[in-house]
Amino acid sequence: MKKIIVPVDFSEQSKFAIRAASALAKKHDAEIIALHMLELNQAMLTSSEGFHPEQTVFLIKLAEKRFREFLDRPCLEGLKVTPIIKHYKVFSEVNEVAQENGADLIVMGSHGSDGLKEIFVGSNAERVVRNADIPVIVVKEDLKDFKVERFAFACDFKDDSLPAFEKAKSFAEMMSAELELVYINTPGDDFLSNKDAYERINQFLTKANAGQQVEIYNDYSVEKGILNYSESILADMIGIPTHGRKGLSHFFMGSIGEDIANHSKIPVVTFKIN
Repeated sequence: MKKIIVPVDFSEQSKFAIRAASALAKKHDAEIIALHMLELNQAMLTSSEGFHPEQTVFLIKLAEKRFREFLDRPCLEGLKVTPIIKHYKVFSEVNEVAQENGADLIVMGSHGSDGLKEIFVGSNAERVVRNADIPVIVVKEDLKDFKVERFAFACDFKDDSLPAFEKAKSFAEMMSAELELVYINTPGDDFLSNKDAYERINQFLTKANAGQQVEIYNDYSVEKGILNYSESILADMIGIPTHGRKGLSHFFMGSIGEDIANHSKIPVVTFKIN
């Protein structure tokens, strides 16, 4: 891991993300790229009518000052920190900045069970995840000593989850974490007998050339199953796959993936399938 992107909106949750990212950066000797998106529209930047250019310059300078002050914190001492300010609040730009800088990871803050707010607002959260080609970690609490020793990864063990599984496996190795794989079995049309579930899992692991053990965990919903399983094994982080522009994969239909990120007490990391 060489570079970590941290979107910053000056909220308390941004502080949590910065602190978590700094712990990872120190462990892996990585650079932090702090990204702030300034809400200036095109008219404000170019129009001479109704808005004076000096006001635009003033707002930009004000944001730069506030950004410098925000990044002046003990956890960042000794680390290489590169601040970047974008003049538009376009969340697809997070991935563009990641690509331009060769980043390996995005760390974002979230408000948690009251709903994803600030930089992580509703569909904006999904836009970041959809566009991100690299893993995205969501944190919502102040993690004093952030480390990942036990990493729970859930998927449906179908072929389209293979890329996400490979990324999760690499992520666990990078974090020096124990990878715990789980298949959530739920009642209804998606229910599988143990025999059928293990048959699917074995076929998947054969294609992945992996000899990993997989837990079959029964629960009333995928979301509850992932959260309850992760809690039962004292996991430090939860991993889930996403499906790029199509949004969350069919294993995480609707808002399940977002709900997991929202309701989980521990950090959640997403991996793009395509």
